[in-house]
Amino acid sequence: MNCPACGQDIGADVRQCPRCHLPESLFSAVRDVAGSGPAQDPAYLRTIGELLATVDRDPAVPPPAAPAPGLLGRSARFPSLPAAALPPVKEFRAPPSIPQLHDLPVLPEGAPFSETRRRLDEYFLLGRRLGLDFTDFERRFGAATLSDDLASLDVLVREMFVHLASVLAEEYESALSRRNELAQLMPTRSADVEFDAIRRAISNGDLAGAQRRLVHIRDQLSRAEEEWEVGRILTTECDLLVETLRDLGGDPTPALAALEEGRAAVRRGRRTDAERLLAHSAMVLWALLEPRFLDDLKRLRDRMIEVRSSGGDVGPALRALREVAAELKLRNFGGTIVAYRALKGAIDPVGAPESAVPIEVAPLGRPAPSL
Repeated sequence: MNCPACGQDIGADVRQCPRCHLPESLFSAVRDVAGSGPAQDPAYLRTIGELLATVDRDPAVPPPAAPAPGLLGRSARFPSLPAAALPPVKEFRAPPSIPQLHDLPVLPEGAPFSETRRRLDEYFLLGRRLGLDFTDFERRFGAATLSDDLASLDVLVREMFVHLASVLAEEYESALSRRNELAQLMPTRSADVEFDAIRRAISNGDLAGAQRRLVHIRDQLSRAEEEWEVGRILTTECDLLVETLRDLGGDPTPALAALEEGRAAVRRGRRTDAERLLAHSAMVLWALLEPRFLDDLKRLRDRMIEVRSSGGDVGPALRALREVAAELKLRNFGGTIVAYRALKGAIDPVGAPESAVPIEVAPLGRPAPSL
């Protein structure tokens, strides 16, 4: 027999998995969530259908368009969530802090004409690469060149340097923000080397070199984001489930060991293992959350009936409840929580979390993890 959370081969007489500590009493529930148990139509799908039928007076209204089976779109679209209380991984260290670009350097005065002219040509070329409007600079450059006004050219090259350095600093900060987000999950050593080189290039006045490195680091970060997108999304999904379970008075402890092992696999660069463990952690968390979640949905359903009986508008809440049903049908537990928070915000705003609405969701297909 294998543990449905981590895949560990265990004996038939054990009370919990020796690897992730999932209680044997939850094995059946987790398999049911994954669709590998005896019932391919989990009980929660029938329950949500019954709840929806009791408040949806217009069955002709189609449910929300079902996205492709998958998870949440980008974890960055979600507000920050409190980290689960997980044991630290010994070999993991907090990512090094990367300095911001606070003070831009100043070019030395009195450079030779040849050096000033070379920098001007370089800055005009760089401005075109960046798509900047240098019309005024070009006019002043032409006038100073015709009159051999070296002082004006010297002022011009300084102004262009400040302008270009400011633009590159903005791009640097944008890339740094992306790096910091990735660094919460995995090491970013190669990117960190590039950031150090960019700062040195700007401090030396080598703006063209800094721009080339910025292009390289953006490509590098994009590849890392794409490669680890599923892991980032699964991590966010698990955080949503942990937070919601605690909000409803539940205990996520049985899922935390597998969840931390999945996080550690991300940090070690073991993408396949990480995705499998995180996906299984999400299923365990849902199995723990399901009864409390359905009880609260019943409470919200009753509240909708009360509001409608008193003449209130339950349209937004009904749409959110339909969305809950659509996401659950896809076993998209992260999307389910987002829709549930929107439902609470529409019908029970006092008790709804601040992050309930609006949150954008986009589908991302992924195969169901094998058990």
